[in-house]
Amino acid sequence: MVEHIEKDKLETNVRYRFDYFSKFINFTSEDINALNTLAVAALPRMPVIVDGVYRKLFQCDITKHYFIMQNDKFDGSTVAKDKLSLDSTQMVYRKDMLSGYLKRLLLQREWTDEFLEYLSCVGRMHTNKMGASSIDVDYIHINATLTYIENLLTEVIFSYEKFDDLTKKNISLALNKVFRIQSDLFLMHYLDTSTNLISTPASIHKHEKCTCS
Repeated sequence: MVEHIEKDKLETNVRYRFDYFSKFINFTSEDINALNTLAVAALPRMPVIVDGVYRKLFQCDITKHYFIMQNDKFDGSTVAKDKLSLDSTQMVYRKDMLSGYLKRLLLQREWTDEFLEYLSCVGRMHTNKMGASSIDVDYIHINATLTYIENLLTEVIFSYEKFDDLTKKNISLALNKVFRIQSDLFLMHYLDTSTNLISTPASIHKHEKCTCS
């Protein structure tokens, strides 16, 4: 029997969209456990991983210029583009944000509505739809950055000697799935043509603002 999927709910309901997408790619509790296992190897290397991501983003002017923009949650002083370095105050703030995101992604044990809302908000804040909270990054740079992060974590998997071949395979598959899920939740907002709201059963994203901390 063919399962009916409601197109409108896919475009507006985060939980419904996740349930459809995760079922389609067979993202299960076993994948979540695999990500938790990866955390053992990845967390000690997180400062190096995060630093590597921002060094990559600093290699191109088109990606570096986004870090000059003031984030509404950052209340420190910013520096001019020609003086911006990886050790600048706003870059330390960005590194802390990325580190916290990756740690939560790997350590999360229950993918609750609250957690899905967090992943959705990470996507939404990078569009131009959150007023002062918006970063407004073109999606091509988002996709490239997510791919680069996935590659760095894949290197951790295959260099960790305590993982046997089956564990490496399972973690690699789980990692690929989780970044496809996150990428889709970015696209949900980049492709959103409504001006009203995107919701989960537990909470609602208003057009002007959401909190991602």
